[in-house]
Amino acid sequence: MSAAKGGAMGPLVGSIDQGTSSTRFLVEVDCRLITLGCNSAGSTLSLSGGPDYRDGASSYGNSGGSSSWKLVFNASTAELLSLHQVELKQQFPKEGWVEQDPKEILQSVYECMETTCEQLKTLDIDIANIKVWLDLRTQSTVEKLLEKIPGHNRYFFKSRTGLPLTTYFSAVKLRWLLDNVKEVRQAVQEGRALFGTVDSWLIWSLTGGQNGGTHCTDVTNASRTLLFNIHMLDWDADLCKFFEIPMEMLPQVRSSSEIYGLMKISPSLSSGALTGVPISGCLGDQSAALVGQMCFKDGQAKNTYGTGCFLLFNTGHKPTVSEHGLLTTVAYKLGKDKPACYALEGSVAIAGALIRWLRDNLCIAKSGEEVEKLAAEVDSSHGCYFVPAFSGLYAPYWEPTARGIICGLTQFTNKSHIAFAALEAVCFQVREILDAMNKDCGVPLTQLQVDGGMTRNKMLMQLQADILCIPVVKPSMPETTALGAAMAAGAAEGVGIWSLNPDDLPAVTYERFEPQIKSEESECRYARWKKAVKKSMGWEETSSKPQMNGETSIFCSLPLHFFVMSSLILLIGAKYISGCK
Repeated sequence: MSAAKGGAMGPLVGSIDQGTSSTRFLVEVDCRLITLGCNSAGSTLSLSGGPDYRDGASSYGNSGGSSSWKLVFNASTAELLSLHQVELKQQFPKEGWVEQDPKEILQSVYECMETTCEQLKTLDIDIANIKVWLDLRTQSTVEKLLEKIPGHNRYFFKSRTGLPLTTYFSAVKLRWLLDNVKEVRQAVQEGRALFGTVDSWLIWSLTGGQNGGTHCTDVTNASRTLLFNIHMLDWDADLCKFFEIPMEMLPQVRSSSEIYGLMKISPSLSSGALTGVPISGCLGDQSAALVGQMCFKDGQAKNTYGTGCFLLFNTGHKPTVSEHGLLTTVAYKLGKDKPACYALEGSVAIAGALIRWLRDNLCIAKSGEEVEKLAAEVDSSHGCYFVPAFSGLYAPYWEPTARGIICGLTQFTNKSHIAFAALEAVCFQVREILDAMNKDCGVPLTQLQVDGGMTRNKMLMQLQADILCIPVVKPSMPETTALGAAMAAGAAEGVGIWSLNPDDLPAVTYERFEPQIKSEESECRYARWKKAVKKSMGWEETSSKPQMNGETSIFCSLPLHFFVMSSLILLIGAKYISGCK
């Protein structure tokens, strides 16, 4: 134990929250937040891998670019002690193409760790106490793969994977690389390439890379690749054969809470403050938020508001196959010998991205906060409805022909009404997903737990409660994604900082938003929204073939921001990556 300003410090847990637009690092004491940010420090490193769908900085706040943040809080008061920001670059070589440099991502993680360690030292905190933790180019690949499937059915593998065949998931991205980049194809043929989501890249790199690094992932990230059998909890030989992907390229699948390896010094840094620290937790972004919200019981759900919205509903130890347009995914597996828990997932493509669109494209506001102020100037949208189907509709419609519309305009309509309608549109989309989940599960949700950058907007949260007709509950600690990964790391065998048994979990304070309008009014507004959604459909032609069993065709042209915050795929040259130019 070491003394820190404001009191004694116990064991610390550091958590890397790696997203496309930001890298964050948090250090926690007994589940209480001490530091947060894109700069990291830790002794049992917990990785929150996968897409960062809910980054408030880039999708909702004032910043228009990609960035990394480091915040340092007092453990007992949550007082902000320091802040640090590092920007990450995104490259757009062609329309609809998005790329990032994996070395830059890795370097941002190293910088975050070193900077936070230095910050902790200035606070008299001994780091020895730390126990850690939309790209469209693949559309033609999807169409070619559909030709191999009977009836061109996008849902052919859903019983194994829980997923449809779309441009979104990882196997399609690797197939595109193998078909279009000869250097990648040659590396695979020569056995020099490894494949995985961004979490596996970070674990491999942080544990030594080509010098003995651990090539692994966890069940939550693996379940988003279209190569993973969610029942067997392992790679599926038939799926790998279908996509023509060698299984030896794939990372070993591990639980979300166990020691994967030890940190090794970065060749680009001299101090190596965290050398020897175990990496012991790994979760996909939305799964980490589910854990961070402590939704460990069947029937609990959380919704993350970022560039898009992502609602996960815990369905327990057996996967539930949706009949209403939702995905089935692995929620978490918190230990080698622990059973996996599953979830239904519904996704909204445009949430915070809509606020950014109002700011950048229509220029009716300079920030997300200004959009909130504009909307607060009116008591309703006065009949104006906004359907932000910029690249089609996601769950529960999966309709590629839809396009965005604003309808119900009159001479009375002004920018405040449009801002109000935009906030309502986010809430209506969440309502549609929640309705689908209630139908699939048979037990209506009694409250919705929320997190993400957009939850700073109190008006949005109140609108959401009004439209859902149930309370909306927001935790006082907003960084639930990194917290979830840290919880998994701290509970790993061999670390044992805390227990995740429900009776042992710490008390969490919440801000609660109760419905303030009559349910009849809510249903009336929702019905008019559904009418507007119907009018948004059929604007574009689609080349998709008819589906079997009457399934609705899932659209394949996914929006830019949704991809760049989805499972970023990196092809790693196992032996020569550090020398690649």
